[in-house]
Amino acid sequence: CGTCAIVVAGTTGESALLAEHEFEELLRTAVQITKDHDIWVIAGTGGIAPESVIHKNKLAHHLGADAVLVVTPYYIRVTQAALVDHFQTIADASPLPIITYNVPGRTGMDMETATSKTLAKHPNIIGVKEAKADMSRIATLAKLNDFAVLSGDDDSFLEAMKCGADGVISVAANVRPKAIKAICDAMQFGDEPNAEATDLGLRTTYELMSAEPNPGPVKSAMMARHIIGEGIRKPLTTMNLSGQSYATTLDAISEEYNA
Repeated sequence: CGTCAIVVAGTTGESALLAEHEFEELLRTAVQITKDHDIWVIAGTGGIAPESVIHKNKLAHHLGADAVLVVTPYYIRVTQAALVDHFQTIADASPLPIITYNVPGRTGMDMETATSKTLAKHPNIIGVKEAKADMSRIATLAKLNDFAVLSGDDDSFLEAMKCGADGVISVAANVRPKAIKAICDAMQFGDEPNAEATDLGLRTTYELMSAEPNPGPVKSAMMARHIIGEGIRKPLTTMNLSGQSYATTLDAISEEYNA
């Protein structure tokens, strides 16, 4: 579909439930599938303990990943100064470039704008996935040199790109990859009307993707259209999509994949 990069073992998947050998198999498979394409493979390696993240970053490098996505520590809460130390320690030891990941809705920890600005100075930290829909923060970070700002929120990512973000690491792109790529391309070429029209047509997809905790909606939609087989890991659950409320949305997913 022309996607610039894929994230393996990210938080739209079942990363928290994977054994290390499963993480290795997923990453190895993704690298093999994409080897003849101009596409980055980004490994989700975040965790609470920096030693664990450092280990997974080295493993990801060994398996052929191009970069790693490292979420802020979760469950425990730390100061902003501790966050700086956490990420700098990991970046110093990483053989791969790092994209930091701020998703306070999942972690209970918000990485403030000043913290991201400090981390952007590290030569091995190349960008941030910012899942908080704070356009002032997006606009500030987008002004930094040699630092990619990627939205992590489908509902607001077009607005984020208008504020200078470079793109999105998207939930909906799992089911509508061509459409999400079309929005990003349109914005890169300054065609806001076309981007807005495509984004408007995806609103029901965004609603479906956030109707229940992910990856339930993503997997359920793809199962419903026989793109993937049945299965999800407990305690996660799938959605009941047997009614007609999402029929048009599911048809669009099928049409894009079949094309």
